[in-house]
Amino acid sequence: MSGYPAGQMGIDPRTKSAVLWGLVGALSFLVLVQGYALLVAPLVSITGALALAAAVGIGAGLGAYLLEPRIAAWALDRGRGDGSRKG
Repeated sequence: MSGYPAGQMGIDPRTKSAVLWGLVGALSFLVLVQGYALLVAPLVSITGALALAAAVGIGAGLGAYLLEPRIAAWALDRGRGDGSRKG
């Protein structure tokens, strides 16, 4: 078990990261919709924007959860700096 409080409460750090990325995605989408509505015209209603933001958040969280191990492995390979390349 890790030394992080989330690990002690039973929340996997990878899951926590994915949930937070989903939250960031949903809130960013809502900011963009609100900015567009202020500058041009409302695209969708509030309920429509919330539904779309939920979909964006789920997509961002799922993408983060599925891609995190691949990105971590890629960063580890890149950080070695030994010049070897896998083809």
